[in-house]
Amino acid sequence: MSILDSIRCHQDLVGLTDLQRETLCAELRAFLVENVSRTGGHVASNLGVVELTVALETVFDTAKDRLVFDVGHQSYIHKLLTGRQADFSMLRQYGGIAGFPKPAESDRDAFTAGHASSSVSIALGMARARSLQKQDYSVVALIGDGAATGGLAFEGLNDAADSKEPLIVILNDNELSIDKNVGGLAKHLSALRTRDKYLGFKQQYRHFILRIPGGRAIYRFTHNLKERVRRMLLPTTIFENMGFAYFGPVDGHDLPKLISLLRRAKEMRAPVVLHVVTQKGRGYAPAQEHPKLFHGIGKFDAKTGEPLKKSGPSFSEAFGETMVELAEKNDRVCAITAAMPGGTGLLDFKAKYPKRLFDVGIAEGHAVSMAGGLAKQGMIPVFAVYSTFLQRSYDMLLQDIGLQKLHAVFAVDRAGLVGEDGETHHGVFDVGYLRHCPGMQILCPASRKELRAMLTWAVEEQNGPVAIRYPRGGDRGYTDSAWENGQVCVHSKGKDAVLITYGVLTDNVLQAQKALQESGISVTVLRLLSLAPLPVEEILPYISPNVPVCILEETMAACGVGDALARALPGCRVYEKNLGEQYVPHGDLQTLYRHCGLDGKSIAHFVQEVCSLEG
Repeated sequence: MSILDSIRCHQDLVGLTDLQRETLCAELRAFLVENVSRTGGHVASNLGVVELTVALETVFDTAKDRLVFDVGHQSYIHKLLTGRQADFSMLRQYGGIAGFPKPAESDRDAFTAGHASSSVSIALGMARARSLQKQDYSVVALIGDGAATGGLAFEGLNDAADSKEPLIVILNDNELSIDKNVGGLAKHLSALRTRDKYLGFKQQYRHFILRIPGGRAIYRFTHNLKERVRRMLLPTTIFENMGFAYFGPVDGHDLPKLISLLRRAKEMRAPVVLHVVTQKGRGYAPAQEHPKLFHGIGKFDAKTGEPLKKSGPSFSEAFGETMVELAEKNDRVCAITAAMPGGTGLLDFKAKYPKRLFDVGIAEGHAVSMAGGLAKQGMIPVFAVYSTFLQRSYDMLLQDIGLQKLHAVFAVDRAGLVGEDGETHHGVFDVGYLRHCPGMQILCPASRKELRAMLTWAVEEQNGPVAIRYPRGGDRGYTDSAWENGQVCVHSKGKDAVLITYGVLTDNVLQAQKALQESGISVTVLRLLSLAPLPVEEILPYISPNVPVCILEETMAACGVGDALARALPGCRVYEKNLGEQYVPHGDLQTLYRHCGLDGKSIAHFVQEVCSLEG
């Protein structure tokens, strides 16, 4: 039996020898590659934290101690060490374990995490709760150097250092979020990595001097002198200046050293930052060579690392190609990304127009405010961002863009359900919060061809703010229309009901329309291209007081256009079908559509029920 097979909790790890723990790390890497190759998931980040997670689970008991992950995609090893090995065949599958920490799944998961930069704030809240309730447990926040570029991380660090609460912040420094980290903090951490030799000498000196007679007095004197010299010769960390005790940088793959430092940090009973340097993809050559590809990957060949299914042309690629074309014609066009030039399709733009591509790190609020400044001074900024991450900049959209009616374009990628990443990543709120912003035009293409046309119009012809929302992946069933600034597309005409939808959900609605036609029910299918302003005048000619209207949306309840349309269509009986009021779980898209009643068959059944009620 392997060592991994015998590990279920903290107690199983404590009794292992150093050699056994090293063997366990090798087994974890082999298990991870073999299993995630069958399900897809986050590979590189988890391979990079194997030793760190083994050390954490050895020093801390996550049944009572609180380990707060930032983002959480690097929690697979934690799950494997807390009794969930058998569940990995269903990792990120519908009904299986999540790819992120989830307390509903295990009490070893301290907090649900899917967005960056919040771990220190959450951990500080837990530490303060511990003190107020006079309890005794450790609190650890694990944050990556990419997530640490977010403003919320600095807010949490600032308060945590001042609080004096016993709290350990582990800075996992691998120089990558998805793309290479940027900004002042990345440069600061790079400078700190030069301290390795100094820190090694410091440890050896302390060990020697404390063993001689009068060593403690000598050490205190030389320590103060040494600190003054160090501050003159070496960079002082931002964390020390804040008030943290700082350890590092330390090799994140040196397991005995990690365990030793974690125990020391635990004993200090003070705010501590442990700076750990790790390598994404460690121990698996394909992931080490291509960490971006293996950040989040579908099923792949474990032996070669090659994806089993090649992806076709995507909306993100169409966006990126169009941006290059627009920039060639107009030198006022610039692009903004929040640490994701690759994920949003901007790598070609970055290569051709590096001075007009601004990667701000994981700082979406800053990106929106900066877009406001660019637009106010005559540039045309286009911020490419995933829907679920844009919601982090709600206030800036209202205050720094909408209030001043600035011409900024928001390319809202991954709108709608995204599949296996689940609740924290579904882009199902953006229609609602973007509609809150007066003057914001919201466009919704159903094909890559429409996206190109809408983006061109938004950049070249619009004067105010525009958001264009589009899904993950490529075209679905509908690909044949080019947008010409109309706001409603009529796909079919019928007498029994009117179906109104938008975006790539159109494919499912058209499947339903065909099934309904075969059952003797004829329906009108209208597709909205603009969600704000709503094209009510274009809809009215197809509406009759005697014909029910069904509004079908891939958004959460009350986060779409259904209520607004219902108010705008007086005298009509309006029925809404959306994702409902509960967060949508993880799983493949077709399964999630069935789960929410928005696949073609379920939509047809819904319309049949509406028609029978009306009958």
